[in-house]
Amino acid sequence: MCGIVGYAGGRPALGIVLDGLRRLEYRGYDSAGVAIVCADELLTEKRAGKLANLEKVLGERAEADPTDVDCGASTLGIGDGTTGIGHTRWATHGGPTDRNAHPHLGPDGKVAVIHNGIIENFGRLRAELEADGATFVSDTDSECAAHLLTAVLAKLRAAGEPDGPRLLASAMRQVCQRLEGAFTLLAVDARVPGAVVGARRNSPLVVGRGDGENYLASDVSAFIEHTRDAVELGQDQIVLITADTIEITDFDGQPADGKDFHIDWDASAAEKGGYDWFMLKEIEEQPEAIAATLLGRLTDSGEIMLDEVRLSDQDLRDVDKVFIVSCGTSYHAGLVAKYAIEHWTRIPCEVELASEFRYRDPVLDRSTLVIVISQSGETMDTLMALRHAKEQKARVLAICNTNGSTIPRESDAVLYTHGGPEIAVASTKAFLTQVVACYLIGLHLAQVRGIKYADEVAAVVDQLQEVPGKLRALLDRIEPVRQLARELKSAPTVLFIGRHVGYPVALEGALKLKELAYVHAEGFAAGELKHGPIAVIDQGTPVICVVPSSAGRGMLHDKVVSNIQEVRARGARTIVIAEEGDQAVLPYADEVIYVPRTPTLLAPLVTTVPLQVLAAEIAAARGHDVDQPRNLAKSVTVE
Repeated sequence: MCGIVGYAGGRPALGIVLDGLRRLEYRGYDSAGVAIVCADELLTEKRAGKLANLEKVLGERAEADPTDVDCGASTLGIGDGTTGIGHTRWATHGGPTDRNAHPHLGPDGKVAVIHNGIIENFGRLRAELEADGATFVSDTDSECAAHLLTAVLAKLRAAGEPDGPRLLASAMRQVCQRLEGAFTLLAVDARVPGAVVGARRNSPLVVGRGDGENYLASDVSAFIEHTRDAVELGQDQIVLITADTIEITDFDGQPADGKDFHIDWDASAAEKGGYDWFMLKEIEEQPEAIAATLLGRLTDSGEIMLDEVRLSDQDLRDVDKVFIVSCGTSYHAGLVAKYAIEHWTRIPCEVELASEFRYRDPVLDRSTLVIVISQSGETMDTLMALRHAKEQKARVLAICNTNGSTIPRESDAVLYTHGGPEIAVASTKAFLTQVVACYLIGLHLAQVRGIKYADEVAAVVDQLQEVPGKLRALLDRIEPVRQLARELKSAPTVLFIGRHVGYPVALEGALKLKELAYVHAEGFAAGELKHGPIAVIDQGTPVICVVPSSAGRGMLHDKVVSNIQEVRARGARTIVIAEEGDQAVLPYADEVIYVPRTPTLLAPLVTTVPLQVLAAEIAAARGHDVDQPRNLAKSVTVE
């Protein structure tokens, strides 16, 4: 997710803001920018690429005019203004370019806004603003907020409202009442020096409380060098900071309280939110990542809305076969998707390893839809498979987490997962958001082809929207899984079994354990055990069994329970993942990990998570680097 920093105090703001952005670089980003209030001017710079690109242009600006806008000189020459905001962007709406970088300015050049999240109704807002004569210079949803804030401020001033910091807060409240979606906003106004206003809905924002200075940031790591006293904001709150004050209200203007806390982590741990590893932090972020992927996907008329679909409804109606092509964890996401897509659309769906796809000469034509999945958008095997599909005239739809990367650019359509950056090599939230994206594509295809009505699609989307809450409840009681991991740290082999959508979950659980703990692990379709793999089970061999719901697939549930009995009879230590209330597994389980009740096709979104935690904790117990396992890279850009 984007990095956000705000400062109001008595010291030059530029260095503090840049330092905060530097500390947020671990979050991943594709552009950076700053806005500094100096006298009654607003000084801004922004550049695509790394923070070094921004610092370079600031340095060049200082050399050209050491007294930039009569504000004095600093090491970078933009002046010694003591109020400022800064942003590192992870692109969502609009590619990673200079003009799409933040801050975004209002039409009078006096107001600057930075934004993290997605403004769901930005299309309607932009159309309304353009009808009133506004001119937009970016492709972002964020620029709407700058135009709206400028307009509200002008109306309040015209009505005789007293100028000052509280005017800025009042205007921000009015803007937020018009916005839908998830957002953190920070804004400054050159006519209100010494004040920064922030707003939060479904996106992180924290206040740093200093001595004669205060901070705003998306993460405490941005200001931990300056203060360890912080205030956590609640949902739908506005915060106004000056050098000496912090005022918090709700969106209706009523006074509100934040939650004070003291940061006792070091700077490195602060980047990880207090977790020992980025992977553990990213596991905890999965409820928010899924919510972001779902945000704004259902229109008022009940239709699924994707990101950039350069395919007509007729193109999609013409599809008679689907290929899902990907690598590693993304391949397992595709295997899950196969069950849903075939069930919802009745279109044959094949799942292929990208590294094998073009070499087996698959049968493709204009009626084939190839869905390629890549977290980075640069995976070379997947990119080459995409190009082969295009050569064969197939239509290509990409699922990706990185706006502007090669795979989305070369595809006919793209659905961005909006999961935010993943730092750990082993994928967690990228996997779950890819699965959700596949579900959305399956529902979209079913609707366009007339197989599902809008109310049926909306019902499934409603079920998906319940998943973040279920995941949060699961993560809040995950400690027994951590304890189990410590007990299993010395196991030389761990087997995973499942049926239906539980089979790809078993494969993913085994992959995670191999990646992180360097343990021999295998995933099997549970019914295949008796056809050979059961021979490897010895006394005490841990076998992790993913059990389907007895409510949704009763016969399948009973089959897996029989498989559990088979391995237990041969000495296995059975660890069962089952939905809450399933008593039938108890006589045959040495340990049970209960997950929230979830419709069968959506169950991988909850059953995968304990396996992620298990793998990470076993790796940590064995003394391995959880975030950077040996021999692996985050993005594989060679074929």
